[in-house]
Amino acid sequence: MAQEKKKDKQLNIELGEDVREGVYSNLAIITHSNTEFVLDFVRMMPGVPKARVKSRVVMTPQHAKRLMKALRDNIAKFESMHGQIRDIEGPGLPMNMGGPAAEA
Repeated sequence: MAQEKKKDKQLNIELGEDVREGVYSNLAIITHSNTEFVLDFVRMMPGVPKARVKSRVVMTPQHAKRLMKALRDNIAKFESMHGQIRDIEGPGLPMNMGGPAAEA
């Protein structure tokens, strides 16, 4: 009976072909209102001053907090296996991402 209840609570998640490969992002911008959090995932390219939002996720504050806890847990597991993740030095990402300036 306990196994039957456990099976009923499992979530079947489908990963469609259009989403399967994922979207690469090297910058996330987070904004919020009193009812939702908006996560914009951006891809910046070296030497290109303009970047485009590649994906946007909108969620409730409760889901945002669950995401934060899940990320914290997964980062701790990752660091216990691979060592501490180094944070980027300085006030933030340089717009040229540390690469040479583009020239025509």
